[in-house]
Parts: sequence; C-alpha cells; structure tokens
Amino acid sequence: MTHGYRTDTHTPYSDGGGRDWRDNATRYALLPLRVFLGVTFIYAGLDKLTDSAFLKDSGADSIGDLMRGVRDSSAIPALIDTALDNPVAFGYAIALGELAVGIGTLIGLLSRIAALGGALISLSLWLTVSWSADPYYYGNDLVYLMAWLPLLLAGAPYLSLDAALRSRRRSRLGGGYS
Repeated sequence: MTHGYRTDTHTPYSDGGGRDWRDNATRYALLPLRVFLGVTFIYAGLDKLTDSAFLKDSGADSIGDLMRGVRDSSAIPALIDTALDNPVAFGYAIALGELAVGIGTLIGLLSRIAALGGALISLSLWLTVSWSADPYYYGNDLVYLMAWLPLLLAGAPYLSLDAALRSRRRSRLGGGYS
C-alpha cells in the first residue's frame, strides 16, 4: 500500500486567475496585523506629542515621573538611567519613533525596517515599563513585540509602497529581478 500526498483537498472557486479564496486569504494574511500595528503606533506617537503633561521632566503623567516610577522594577535600570539624563528628549524620541514606525508600517514603506523599529520600541518598553506585570502576559508590550516579528520576517509584499517600488524596478530592468 502506498501513501501519497493529496494536494487538492479543497474545491477551488475559480476567479479566472487560477486562485481560490484560500490563496487570497493566505496572500493577504498579514495585512490586518500591518494595519492594526500601523494605526496603533501612529496613534501612540500622536497621543504623546499632543499630551502637554507627557513631554515634561516631572509632574503628573510626565515621562520623567513614569521612568522614575518604573526604574527599580525594570529589567534594565541602566536603560532608564540613560533616558533620565534628558527625559523630555527621550519622550520625543519615543513619540517620533512610534510615528515613523506606524507610518512606515501602514503604507508599507521600508516595512522591514519599520517592523524592526516597532519590535525594538516594544522590547525596550517591555524590559522597562511593563517588566513588572504579574503574570507576565498582562504586560501588552510583550504581545506587541511578538506581533512585530511576522512583519519583520515577511515585510509588506502586497498593497504597499515597497511592492510598488519593487514592481517599478523590475519593469525598468525589463522584467528581471532586482
């Protein structure tokens, strides 16, 4: 008795191009994650930039007080000590970084670099701000870190400026791969 692999396990719905709905679902599977992370990071960056209390050295809801409050419970207190040298500049750096990462992810421009930036921001926030969450899965920064990894690996191959630029390069090179 021989066993083979069956590749036609579902009935394709012909769309004229030989693709069925499962192929399309697989093709665009990362798009909802990309939209969610892009919009969320844009919102987070804008929220910080427009919050007059956040971008201050001290006071209620300030970046300075937040960092001083989590310093002793973080995994890397030295990282917070470095940021506390100029908490306002660090607050601007985080906010502008979130904004750049969000825009890059949403429009799919330099998407792997944007995903790396998002992963690094999420990692730094996990190791500092949400490190003391107990149990660990209550800290949302770890979840964001894991959400960035598929985009870091796959990029934004569809519905993105990266894909449009890649297609344009290929057509200029006569259909070859760049």
